[in-house]
Amino acid sequence: MVVGSAGCGKTTIFNILLKALSSIEGNPKYVPAILNPKAVTNAQLYGELIKSTGEWVSGILAEIWKRVNNRSNKYTSWIVCDGPVDAIWIESMNTVLDDNKMLTLANAERIPMSDTTKMTFEVENLNNASPATVSRAGIIYVSPEDLGWRPLIDTWCDDREQDKTYGHPDEKIWVREFVAKYMEKSKLLREIKVKNYTYMMDAAEVIRATMLLNLISAVLLEFKEQTIDRACYEKIFIYALAWSMGGLFETDDRVRLHKEILEKNGAPLPQISAQKQISEKETVFDYYVDPETKKWQIW
Repeated sequence: MVVGSAGCGKTTIFNILLKALSSIEGNPKYVPAILNPKAVTNAQLYGELIKSTGEWVSGILAEIWKRVNNRSNKYTSWIVCDGPVDAIWIESMNTVLDDNKMLTLANAERIPMSDTTKMTFEVENLNNASPATVSRAGIIYVSPEDLGWRPLIDTWCDDREQDKTYGHPDEKIWVREFVAKYMEKSKLLREIKVKNYTYMMDAAEVIRATMLLNLISAVLLEFKEQTIDRACYEKIFIYALAWSMGGLFETDDRVRLHKEILEKNGAPLPQISAQKQISEKETVFDYYVDPETKKWQIW
């Protein structure tokens, strides 16, 4: 079981390990079978007996189990359960996780695990897992602090430079400069935490950084046929920064973000009168960067 919060690198760890094992000369190919056990009901996962007809309907995991444990397979399979672990579905896996390595279904069918199959789990936490389950598995914890959000920025810049998909040849320099100015120097992520901004739903730092990059990429598509200068790019960055860091805020917290962080750092914000800021609570969230004029335009 690889345990850690979203964005800490769990999936990448799995992908790199599987590729590495597959690339070793003489090794069979390693093939993952990925499913989210909590996306379906327990009956849909393992199978159920229809009482009215007496018919057995096989479940998703049961079917995957049969396929990957076929003795004629020439590859090694990893079943990856990517989703929450709880007592509702994991208890049925106890006979798989112990020395028996046998999946026992409600129709009394018993399917042994072959030597070419591995059972793995990718989970956020083990809060709802029983001691019996935890004691049967090896646990690897991946701390979100180990990776952080900064490598995402660097990788995004390097990939766009390598693929020549950037908005401007100097994009990499600009993005790193704006990240240093608006996120690192101002300690933006820490400030949001310290000043008790309220998120309507949990969003880890790495998730917000991902949203920032996704928004920049999306907005830049509108400017594909045009030359983007530094001033315009900075506005696009501010637009993406505001929504990625404050998109989950209610109105009052958006006003605070606009005043406390963006204004203080000298961001090229839209010109909003003091009256509108007070009476209508107008902020950068009410504007977008117009692709034609390259200026702020109210929605």
